[in-house]
Amino acid sequence: MSLRNLAGIHAVREALRAGTPLRFVAVQRERRDARVAELVALARAAGVPVRWESTQALERLAGRDLAHQGVVAQAEAKSVLGLEELLAAAPRQCLLALDGIEDPHNLGAILRTGCGAGVDGVILPSRRAAGLTETVERVSAGALEHVRIARVGNLVQGLEACRAAGWWLVGVDAAGATTIWQHDFSGPTVLVVGAEGRGLHALTKKRCDALVSIPLAPGVESLNASVAAGIALFELVRQRRVGTPRGERASKT
Repeated sequence: MSLRNLAGIHAVREALRAGTPLRFVAVQRERRDARVAELVALARAAGVPVRWESTQALERLAGRDLAHQGVVAQAEAKSVLGLEELLAAAPRQCLLALDGIEDPHNLGAILRTGCGAGVDGVILPSRRAAGLTETVERVSAGALEHVRIARVGNLVQGLEACRAAGWWLVGVDAAGATTIWQHDFSGPTVLVVGAEGRGLHALTKKRCDALVSIPLAPGVESLNASVAAGIALFELVRQRRVGTPRGERASKT
């Protein structure tokens, strides 16, 4: 069974709250503050063993790249769904599809934003995409534990399956003739986001029912992928809470 280490108070707390299966929580012996006491109580309430370890032991568990804050948990690998499972579980509100996001920091930030926006799930291609690494876990600050993830062998085919299931495919693209403020996001939407600079692949663009842009001031050609995803996602959320743009939405092609 594949295992992963979760480092940091926030990441471990979110894993406990999400019910993520944990083998143990390791805590630095010197940490006896209120935040750690809360975490230990959560772990014990969930039946997760707590181990008090030396600083050196925590550093070995966390590795060089993870700031552990005196807390590391060992968890089973993040469960990944098939696309059919995700579509069956999603309440037909909003899915996020990522096209060529290879930077784990961007992926972690997008997952945190998606979780905050309440997406039903995230669709990731199996190739040319960042994996669900410990860096992604750390940058997501625990949000990875709360987001459904589906892996697809071919993103274009996955998007076609979403369309066949009744979802509207909306790509975020600098060349989109309609801005995110003008587009009607009221229907079941798969928001498709590409990498910074390169954007969406040509085949991905062709499969989208609509391409929407984020208006930028002169001097800025593109936004970081996680920033673009956040702006578009929260415009969708805003519309659904306070109303959609005027006018009829274009028919699907």
